[in-house]
Amino acid sequence: MASFEVIGGRPLHGEIIPQGAKNEALQILCAVLLTPEPVTISNIPNIRDVNKLIELLRDMGVQVEQTAPETYVFQAQEVNLDYLTTDKFIEQARAIRGSVMILGPMLARFGVAKLPKPGGDKIGRRRLDTHFIGFEKLGAKFTYDANDSFYHLEGKNLKGTYMLLDEASVTGTANIVMAAVLAEGITTIYNAACEPYLQQLCKMLVRMGAKITGIGSNLLIIEGVEKLGGTEHRMLPDMIEIGSFIGLAGMTGSEITIKDAQIRELGLIPDTFQRLGIKMEFRGDDIFIPAQDQYEIDTYIDGSILTVSDHTWPGFTPDLLSIALVVATQAKGTVLIHQKMFESRLFFVDKLIDMGAQIILCDPHRATVIGQNKQVPLRGISMTSPDIRAGVALLIAALSAEGRSVIHNIEQIDRGYQNIDGRLNALGAQITRL
Repeated sequence: MASFEVIGGRPLHGEIIPQGAKNEALQILCAVLLTPEPVTISNIPNIRDVNKLIELLRDMGVQVEQTAPETYVFQAQEVNLDYLTTDKFIEQARAIRGSVMILGPMLARFGVAKLPKPGGDKIGRRRLDTHFIGFEKLGAKFTYDANDSFYHLEGKNLKGTYMLLDEASVTGTANIVMAAVLAEGITTIYNAACEPYLQQLCKMLVRMGAKITGIGSNLLIIEGVEKLGGTEHRMLPDMIEIGSFIGLAGMTGSEITIKDAQIRELGLIPDTFQRLGIKMEFRGDDIFIPAQDQYEIDTYIDGSILTVSDHTWPGFTPDLLSIALVVATQAKGTVLIHQKMFESRLFFVDKLIDMGAQIILCDPHRATVIGQNKQVPLRGISMTSPDIRAGVALLIAALSAEGRSVIHNIEQIDRGYQNIDGRLNALGAQITRL
């Protein structure tokens, strides 16, 4: 198990370029299964989960050629359906949560799909009902074998229909959209997710020949086509990484410029960190964060304590609540962090308390943070990363803390952040990979 040794208390300085978006990559890469023609994708992040998905596609029979450091050409001309029954496929699919995204394309193009229950972060229940209910409404037959935790789908003649999703699931919407683009007739999806990454997927599918209207709204109308062709696609920068860098700059008193942040696609992310007191300037598509000796949490108009909570897009993404919580520990003021979607994502706060943070964990979903206004800095400790986002939050805490910290299980961080130690060390951080 690899670890980071972090010597904290060093302000950082310089420019950093965010990686391509992990959550977009997991959808876009699976969409190559919808066509036998070549699909070129650029700005692909070099991170563990994405690399594992590329390996899985290659082993399924997709031709994969890397033409540049972050650019690949995929051609799913001959997909080996028998591979889905092999032990290696089971091992690969269970290793990453993103493997669930192969179901929609496989069902649409080949009429069959199967998958073992996928893995991923241990952040609470992450049900897949929305995916399978959507597939069933399109006419697929779904079965689940509880003995081996395997999902099975069959549907040679999918037909368009109306559906109202019980939750605006990003991956659920994406999977259903990919199944519907080759279904016969018109599919209407209401309460669809409308995150920028889902918009990116829809725009890519349209370039491939799909007919989708309502992109960017929660009402998608899809007119099925007989086949899709190849295309080229460039992925957005990762909004979670951008938010992480904003929080890092504020908490460590650093002057950082985040290059090419595609600000119009960030939703409430900049606004939320500004309400936590972090100053920033928008310079074209770059975000400049000046060094701050202190930052103060906003209150509501009546003076009551601010609540920062997650919500479906365009609300604040749940993936950044752990960063907001860490940032608040050194702010002036108090904030309630309310994690609505996952009941285990706040369970890393015990490590922050050990570092000297003032946090009350109210229940699995809520934590009250009493900021210390940088008067009592955090202290370095030894800790373990429980998941991707908490891992980076702990890394930010360690970079702001006095003394030496050790973060174990950094494989979790590597799943979502590309060469994070090297890029931060280039700004003046002192992170050693053990």
